[in-house]
Amino acid sequence: MKTIKGPGIFLAQFLGDQPPFNDLQSICKWAKGLGFTGVQIPTWDSRCIDLQKAAESKTYADELKGLVEETGLTITELSTHLQGQLVAVNPAYDQLFDGFAPPQYHNNPKERTAWAVQQLKYAAKASQNLGLTAHGTFSGALLWHTVYPWPQRPAGLVETGFAELGKRWLPILNAFDENGVDLCYEIHPGEDLHDGVSYERFLSNVNNHPRACLLYDPSHFVLQSMDYLSYIDHYHERIRMFHVKDAEFNPTGKQGVYGGYQNWVDRAGRFRSLGDGQVDFKSVFSKLTAYDFAGWAVMEWECAIKHPEDGAREGAPFIRDHIIRVTEKAFDDFANTGADDAFNRAILGI
Repeated sequence: MKTIKGPGIFLAQFLGDQPPFNDLQSICKWAKGLGFTGVQIPTWDSRCIDLQKAAESKTYADELKGLVEETGLTITELSTHLQGQLVAVNPAYDQLFDGFAPPQYHNNPKERTAWAVQQLKYAAKASQNLGLTAHGTFSGALLWHTVYPWPQRPAGLVETGFAELGKRWLPILNAFDENGVDLCYEIHPGEDLHDGVSYERFLSNVNNHPRACLLYDPSHFVLQSMDYLSYIDHYHERIRMFHVKDAEFNPTGKQGVYGGYQNWVDRAGRFRSLGDGQVDFKSVFSKLTAYDFAGWAVMEWECAIKHPEDGAREGAPFIRDHIIRVTEKAFDDFANTGADDAFNRAILGI
């Protein structure tokens, strides 16, 4: 077994226009001061990284890595969640998702998709240049607007959608394979990869690609009323990243999973700061440790109630206290009587 690394923090929700949140060095010093040991970097934010430059210049990548390490932290992974979303966008969402791309690609879905694909390929090379082995992203969605089959889905629609999704992602997965990096999909509502069944459909359309891995975030399964612990049993061999994020689901006679178009704070299902929700993190950390998860435990903060700085301050010790330092010996070694083949055969009477 391996001891999970951490605590790490995903910087996406904390970056801002005011110090110490407005540049990479300052926010790393802030995170270090709270007790974090690693940072996960959102590649769409130029305050953190020039993704193309990190892919094309090993010197720049080394300088970026050195800047983070000078603050006492490690880069855990890069993230292309926003760019990955744009690899596959149903036209119904074009205007909403245009904001994820630079202005020159707005109102031009074909060019926006090409830009997103190139961003993922840059991320593969940048990850290699930074010495990283895993990368987090979203799958995008062509079918999400049909997730509840009303009107009835036409025969073959799901199969056609996943065939196209696989076709778009296969060259990207190959690029990650060439760079020795696992591409980890965050299984998430709004994506065509939103549960285990949809992930397996995707795998079958990318030839069970060895780099088509998973970012495990139990909060999204709480909001879907899924068993987030048995999910680890099913997919532990593919889990390469871990977002430590809490959530709660409190259905009533008026609302449930769909939320009735409520704001986040009023929904039956909502994200919470670590320790304020319903995720059984003791069991989560135990299962991941037992299955030899070798990656980072990275806090993602998306609480509907608590201030982000308080969530971060509480998050580092929460993760640190849940990380299990694995044992190097069996608890009953003291009772070992020694053995050899002859002794074992004698005990068995053979």
